[in-house]
Amino acid sequence: MNFKYFYLILMLCVGIRLNAQETEQQKIDRMQWFEDAKLGIFIHWGIYSVNGIDESWSFFNNYISYDDYMNQLNGFTAKNYDPQQWVNLIKGAGARYAVITTKHHDGVALWDTHCSDLSIPQKSPAGKDVIAPFVKELQREKIKVGLYYSLLDWSNPDYPNKTRTEKRYTDDPERWNRFVKFNFCQLEELSKTFKPDLYWFDGDWEQSAEAWHARELSESLHKWNKGIILNSRIQGYGDYETPEQGLPVTRPNSRWWELCMTMNNSWGYQHNDHAYKTPNQIIRILVDCISMGGNLLLDIGPKADGSIPDQQVNILKELGRWTNKHEEAICGTRAGIPHEHFYGPTALSKDSSILYLYLPYKPNGPLMIKGLKNEINRIWVVGEGTKLNWQVVGKQYWSAVPGIVYIDVPETVLDPEVTVIAVLLKGKVDLYREQGQVIESN
Repeated sequence: MNFKYFYLILMLCVGIRLNAQETEQQKIDRMQWFEDAKLGIFIHWGIYSVNGIDESWSFFNNYISYDDYMNQLNGFTAKNYDPQQWVNLIKGAGARYAVITTKHHDGVALWDTHCSDLSIPQKSPAGKDVIAPFVKELQREKIKVGLYYSLLDWSNPDYPNKTRTEKRYTDDPERWNRFVKFNFCQLEELSKTFKPDLYWFDGDWEQSAEAWHARELSESLHKWNKGIILNSRIQGYGDYETPEQGLPVTRPNSRWWELCMTMNNSWGYQHNDHAYKTPNQIIRILVDCISMGGNLLLDIGPKADGSIPDQQVNILKELGRWTNKHEEAICGTRAGIPHEHFYGPTALSKDSSILYLYLPYKPNGPLMIKGLKNEINRIWVVGEGTKLNWQVVGKQYWSAVPGIVYIDVPETVLDPEVTVIAVLLKGKVDLYREQGQVIESN
């Protein structure tokens, strides 16, 4: 038998055995904090913030030369970097986890790596590891730590691609194996030094799972940090889906998913990009993610000196006002009921006994819930406390079809962004999904 095919079969068998070690329930338990979190903050910070240009892609696409791009190292000072302030903003926004770029596709490491000399501590005026103090602050505040890591590295001399038009080689197993070892070296450093809760991989599209040694890498990451969660961008060996920028219209197939999205149109800081979303738009996007059982990973892009632009700070604070008021209807919730039952996003408590209704609009009359079989114990305005009146209309004694629930919502209780109504049910939510009934003639 060809040794290459024998090796692949062997690795497949080993993988099946290792995957069998985690039961479905064990994975559900491992993923629980992520499923409960609902909101995370993404941080794109690197030398690209010096000139305010596209991270890595600006040289890869030949918009500027590689040398001009790397010259930005000289302007990365981090002189106003205050990791405690960052974490206070993240916590205040209501986020339960944060993901920071440890190394983008440009290959510049933001921590004190010993696997190469291309790093912020060694090559920039900052002269220090900027990941370590941030991770320390996150862990002190009990916020889950996520590390972004680019599997590809367009600066590494052993990586085949340098730009869209320039390749270092096309077939050189010795150089490729050196690069794979380099990736494992850096990821072992990150794992053992920072003990992250989550890895956010990127760049996997340029190579196959076999080339990345994705199975072996996944096994190593789980060995180095028990309970680690991996995003989907590791060629099939991740735990959750990562739609990017575009809000899903229907729920992704995976039980666990996360929309990563920028505040404006740029991941890193770009001084010319003023197209910021409003707090209302971001809150409504978050609500849609919650209603489909997913998370929102909202991005910020600090400046090269480590300060966070005022527009981003203001958005985080406005977001925090809303999330702190409505915490019970965010963290720990599960996907809501089908859209046919209510005109708007919904969510359920973990035990499915509370139905949350999100109102991104001013109601023109009472709210309406259709097909709810449960009796209702109580209805109130989340974060405000007012109990609301309701009535059931149209219930026929001879029909199994439930009546329509109408809920009165006074204008005085409406939130300026999105109002949340809690409906406490008798038992777990029970919905009528049939087509309806007619009286049968004798």
